[in-house]
Amino acid sequence: MLTIIVVLAVVLILAVLFTAYRVTALVDVVKKKKNQAYSPVSKNNGLQGVYMVLFLIAGIAGFLYFSISEADVYNLPIASEHGVIVENLFSITMWVTVFVFIATQIFLFGFGWRYRYRKESKAAYYPHNNTLELIWTIIPAIVLAWLIISGLKQWNNITGPAPEDSEVVEVMGYQYAWAFRYPGKDKELGDYDFRMIDAINAVGIDMEDQNGHDDFMATQLVIPKGKPVHLQIRGRDVIHSVYNPHFRIQMNAVPGMPTRFWFIPTVSTAEMREQTGNSEFNYELVCNKICGKGHYSMKGIITVLEQDEYDTWYRESQQNTFLKQNPNYLSKVPEHLKEAAKIVAGIENITEKQKVTTALSSF
Repeated sequence: MLTIIVVLAVVLILAVLFTAYRVTALVDVVKKKKNQAYSPVSKNNGLQGVYMVLFLIAGIAGFLYFSISEADVYNLPIASEHGVIVENLFSITMWVTVFVFIATQIFLFGFGWRYRYRKESKAAYYPHNNTLELIWTIIPAIVLAWLIISGLKQWNNITGPAPEDSEVVEVMGYQYAWAFRYPGKDKELGDYDFRMIDAINAVGIDMEDQNGHDDFMATQLVIPKGKPVHLQIRGRDVIHSVYNPHFRIQMNAVPGMPTRFWFIPTVSTAEMREQTGNSEFNYELVCNKICGKGHYSMKGIITVLEQDEYDTWYRESQQNTFLKQNPNYLSKVPEHLKEAAKIVAGIENITEKQKVTTALSSF
């Protein structure tokens, strides 16, 4: 409501100023002498110069007021280690930008008032100034170089090789959902083949690679707090983007070009619920690329657990391997690997019905 009132007040003030300007112009026309050439800048130009200064003061005051009063809601709470670094870089860049913005506005509107038209004014020929050229070339170059170098340094650290003890998760984006694959007991993700993708095998697990026989799928991205998480990212159809503002992560999911991102969560879902006072809070994994008509609905849930809770979840989830949930895919496993696949996938017994299904699927 306050925002609406402020906007209406600004519109009203502008309307009043415009009306005053028009009235002044009409009065000028009425009072002009017959033999005196009418000049539209004879009186109004000075008034417009004053308006520019007033607009400058009001604009900067409003900008600073709302920027400071709403500073707490600029960004969402930070929930990752590198998020602190990203936030610091953002703040530094923002302050530099704000300084340049205010300075240029002062010059822009100040010069509009200072060099407004007056009868006694004379044009000055001022084609060049080497000192000014050096100042506004060297100083911005130094500042921009510093921002770029400091940003690249941190970016290289963030996107560098993930620690060896990272929890590896494959994230695949497709219209319009996410698929999550975890390695099984061997802690190694199996290979994939896009030709294996179908309605059930959403990520295209390659059944010829025995490392994938104990992999399992999850409906949510479940990760541990305080431990590196290595996301291996893929796209299946068009470009998507793995994005979560709390973790300050974003990486494109590009078909045919696997990407990656690793980070360390620092705030569990339970802690964030307590911090925000929202008992239904969940971290969301959203697509940050306009990927089609269902883009708005492409959301996933990220659950951050304490290490012991994660270990329990992982231990229970790895019992439900993809092959165990879909035993008919055993037909795609090479014959010499089938027995081993049954063991690592936890397939102890196959019913007669499943045997028939498996046999039929091989044709």
